[in-house]
Amino acid sequence: MRLSARVDYALRAVTELASVTGANRGRPVTADQIARAQEIPPKFLESILLQLRRGGIVQAQRGPEGGYWLARPAEAISLAEVIRVVDGPLAHIRGQRPEHLGYTGAARALQDVWIALRANERQILELVTVADVAQGALPEQVTKLAADPDAWT
Repeated sequence: MRLSARVDYALRAVTELASVTGANRGRPVTADQIARAQEIPPKFLESILLQLRRGGIVQAQRGPEGGYWLARPAEAISLAEVIRVVDGPLAHIRGQRPEHLGYTGAARALQDVWIALRANERQILELVTVADVAQGALPEQVTKLAADPDAWT
């Protein structure tokens, strides 16, 4: 699996928003605060936050008291949703969805492999929420997979 810097930064930004919501008592968090906390280039973050706002993940307010906050509770936002807003569908092969590929002959089973891969990826990314990451309390299924030494190689 390969995630772009844009997706990595988006996930880190929404996780940061989830973690400061309680401490900030509902006040918006500035893009600069997020950029500093997560070491994200500020200009790049601005475009990501705009995408997240358009995708319904965050809300924004302009002005001296302005900033960003999550549009819904962090428990209701999956990692998969953030990834889709920023990068589109979870699995693409040469820019196409796996179900639209047409393999023939000996390679025919590859389509099933790509669909199964997407299903596994989706299962984890739909299960894990922004709140899980922000609280460092991942679902047992995820911690079990990550604890396997073979997963790290």
